[in-house]
Amino acid sequence: IRRQRQMCIRDRLRAQAMKLKKALAGEEIVVEEGAIKVVITGDQKFKDVVINGQRNKALVDALNKSIKKSQKIAAQKMRSMEGGLEMFGL
Repeated sequence: IRRQRQMCIRDRLRAQAMKLKKALAGEEIVVEEGAIKVVITGDQKFKDVVINGQRNKALVDALNKSIKKSQKIAAQKMRSMEGGLEMFGL
């Protein structure tokens, strides 16, 4: 029963996280500093980088790749930590 309860809690947390991720994806943050304009979504995906009026798609792609890599590393570390928490019944 304890294991089932843990799975149920985990499923609810996962559903809440997915709902939050979807909501964040719909948010857009625009920052302008001098001749630079950056547009990023709330879920950390770059949509546009404009420098001196020129769009820079290569920079957007590189930024998105680097963020994706960092998120994968963070997820791996969180999963390894999660395994340790199970040892304590969490």
